[in-house]
Amino acid sequence: MGRNIRKRRSPLAVKVTAATAAVALGGGGLLWAQMNASAHESNNSAQNYTKAAAATVATISCPDVGQKLTSVPAKAKMGVAKELANLDKQITEAYSRLASTRQAQTNDANFVQNAIVGPLKDKRAATIDRIRIDITRVGGQFNSSLSQLAACTTQTANQTTAGRGGGRGNGGQGQNNGGQNNGGQNNNNGGQNNGGNGQATAAPSASASTPVDVGIGGQAGNGPTAADFVDITKAAANVQGKPQNGQQASTGSFTTKCGVNANKNHNTDNVIVAPGVTNGAHHLHDYVGNQKVDAFATNDTLIADQTSCQNQSDLSAYYWPVVREQDGSQDFDQNAAGGGTEGNVGKILTPVQAQIKYVGSPASKVTAMPQFLRIITGDAKTTTNGLANANAHWSCTGFENKVQLTEQYPICPQGSQVVRTFAFQSCWDGTNIDSANHRTHVAFADPASGVCGNGFKAIPQLTMRLVYNVTPPSIVNGQVKNAYAVDGFPEQLHKAATDHDDFIAVFKNNLANTIANCINSGKKCQ
Repeated sequence: MGRNIRKRRSPLAVKVTAATAAVALGGGGLLWAQMNASAHESNNSAQNYTKAAAATVATISCPDVGQKLTSVPAKAKMGVAKELANLDKQITEAYSRLASTRQAQTNDANFVQNAIVGPLKDKRAATIDRIRIDITRVGGQFNSSLSQLAACTTQTANQTTAGRGGGRGNGGQGQNNGGQNNGGQNNNNGGQNNGGNGQATAAPSASASTPVDVGIGGQAGNGPTAADFVDITKAAANVQGKPQNGQQASTGSFTTKCGVNANKNHNTDNVIVAPGVTNGAHHLHDYVGNQKVDAFATNDTLIADQTSCQNQSDLSAYYWPVVREQDGSQDFDQNAAGGGTEGNVGKILTPVQAQIKYVGSPASKVTAMPQFLRIITGDAKTTTNGLANANAHWSCTGFENKVQLTEQYPICPQGSQVVRTFAFQSCWDGTNIDSANHRTHVAFADPASGVCGNGFKAIPQLTMRLVYNVTPPSIVNGQVKNAYAVDGFPEQLHKAATDHDDFIAVFKNNLANTIANCINSGKKCQ
């Protein structure tokens, strides 16, 4: 397989520079902290307290071992996947301990390192070594540098504000102004994105003399915060034009109608990343299409299952993290793993619209998707990984062709609805239906030309548009009221940039070829 050439990612996110920040508290509790916008005010007890609060550890940042795996032998895949899931579980447990020991942290400056981060490193080192054993036992090669990824660091509230934590890698730009890198490898070097244009700003920063009353926001105490929202009417336009169609363009489309998950088909598994592991996602998913997707689904069970799609030949699995309105309400999973016990709380919102459409390439004809192709778009861990693989698009009806946000949630005006859109990778390596890190077998086309590079071939691009009726949040005294947020890993603090989407291609009756032929012929089919 040819090496994927990375493209610079043009940042879509509107940034807020207000000095608002979060102090995390999981497990259904809520901890408020005062934080002052200025670092240079006179010395008194109240101001010393606010400065200390600003430096409070908000979350734990651990290297993403799974993204660094480039090759795992088939016989080791299940064992490695379970160990990667163990790493996620260890982080969520450490975060829970971080959030529940605030008084101990106040009393002992070394508490976090000695009682949380240090033991976490030891657990991760043992788990990474088990990954090494799983791979080498069946004759595979283990990259010894992975053993250096055991240590985790901490992030303060300021470092996580508005998705800035972890630095920004030089991710590639996808179709529809996507933010995921071409080929998917996260190359986060802790620096700022080299991205180009379309950056918008909004909401002036808090005055250096004005104290900002900041809580973590959200009912569970792990986000979102006021800085995670922006009034979309004040955001500068940042949507860029699409490549012009060439002579060989495939201009058709195929729409599959699979519903909005009105039957509430949910679970907290992720069979792509954590097969065989219950609660492997640590957050709740909506499922449409294939109706029997869970951690234990196999290719054989997927092809035999039922579908919510009108076209009964479409057994594909389409799933995404739920959106919740945090207005003080609770839902069925308030006391369940992956739900309230891991910081995902509030009323689950069912989309009022869910459009699933396959579109073509501006540069070439498309090849039919292979059966059981897996694609993940976006990154559930951008708060700690950085934005290299981010592909979140948040907007409002009436603004979609003007503003698309990556790092913040929009506050929509009266009569406007919240919109999440996804544009998946549209280039395939021609061989693999998955890869060790679930990224490198697919890639985005060049954003300027639409061409797939390095031996990759164009496939129908899956696009999804989800529309929600959301009561607009309000920002009062630096705090967000009635927030909404996407479900996520608890240590990711419900940042907008962590939005992501998952897909498994499962077709019967030659539907994959029907989709490709429709797109190549320029027709609009369903």
